[in-house]
Amino acid sequence: MTDLNLTSEEQALLEGAAGPGVQRAMEIVVALGRIYGAADLVPVEHVQISGVSYKNLGDAGVAFLHEWAGQGAKVRVPTTLNPAGMELARWQEMGFDAEFARPQLAAIDAFVRMGVVPTMSCTPYLFPNYAPRRGAHLAWAESSAVVWANSVVGAFTNREGGPSALAAAIVGRTARYGYHLPEQRRATHVIEIRCPVKSIADFGALSYVVGKAVGDGVPYFVDLASWLPPLPDDLTEGGAAGDRLKTLGAGLAAYGAVALYHIEGYTPEARDLGRKLLSSHAKRLVVESLDEGYAVMDANPETTEIDLVTIGCPHASLSELRRVAERLRGERLRARLWVTTARLTRERAEAEGLVRIIEEAGGEVVADTCAVVAPIRGLGVRRMATNAGKMACYAPMHSGVEMRYGTLDQCLEAAIRGSWPKALSDQ
Repeated sequence: MTDLNLTSEEQALLEGAAGPGVQRAMEIVVALGRIYGAADLVPVEHVQISGVSYKNLGDAGVAFLHEWAGQGAKVRVPTTLNPAGMELARWQEMGFDAEFARPQLAAIDAFVRMGVVPTMSCTPYLFPNYAPRRGAHLAWAESSAVVWANSVVGAFTNREGGPSALAAAIVGRTARYGYHLPEQRRATHVIEIRCPVKSIADFGALSYVVGKAVGDGVPYFVDLASWLPPLPDDLTEGGAAGDRLKTLGAGLAAYGAVALYHIEGYTPEARDLGRKLLSSHAKRLVVESLDEGYAVMDANPETTEIDLVTIGCPHASLSELRRVAERLRGERLRARLWVTTARLTRERAEAEGLVRIIEEAGGEVVADTCAVVAPIRGLGVRRMATNAGKMACYAPMHSGVEMRYGTLDQCLEAAIRGSWPKALSDQ
């Protein structure tokens, strides 16, 4: 443990000059900085808060938020929220229990009182107004978003906890350690791919194989770019590249604890520095097959009947909504379908007529939540299907459901038939 070099303004905040709410936040930031040996604090441009669902918070968490808000705490930088446990405006219509809804709404109210923007999405990088820039320092708590910011954008953020992210938002700073330091961003593992990696589901399966092997390390993919389309300048609509990288990062964080990866010649730092990013002790991993990942994610291959198909973990992009609508045009679903997304993305999809097409088929474009943090067993869901590696990891653990995993086409065919089909395509 070491001391921090605090500015006079930061010291004053720590001593309570801006009130008890800010003082509490500075105490959290300073304590973490000392634990991790940070030399100083760094201003942050944006904060993303996780742990928003009442399913995660519980009554103690809701009370804690209201106490902090009651102390006059206000965020100093743009701050957004992870998904809640239900869609806020339609919870009754969707069948959520009032005993869950009341404390969930109370938690959101506390965040809003502190100046947090209630986006309720795990994909702030898809919002044109909040997409981070390269080199920006952030304090993000959503694990999948952390990987995206560090890897795809080249911004700097550690994997914050929910309270530490909120504390960083209130003081506008976080401790300068870990991935805020260029020397900590070097790769610990060199990954060679010797099998096809085509579909979004393939990228999810790859995330299991690599995440399990590297843990909290930094993988450097030497040849994955050959399985990706060019990375566009604007990724706020997702696109073929963005949707695959979104799934890859989410799974690396879920099955390991990866917060940063590099793709040679493709991601920003790897384009500039190449193999100079490799640490002197980097280990080598050769991926010969994705079978192990599929076997783990497609956890219940004997399950054929499907209660709920869920697309969008992390939240679906506009390009994913376009693909879903294209496939469902003129169809009629037999199983329940949730395409979970941000409210802002749903508004863009509504303007294109995509939501209408999906709803006419019997599907739902659900905002504010997802099937990981929602109490889905209370909705009668026991058997799920998804093309999202992170969902395949967390939903069985958090909600006790049986899980089928496959391509987007397989999942949508399951929604149409009400039962799981054989492999259909490489989407």
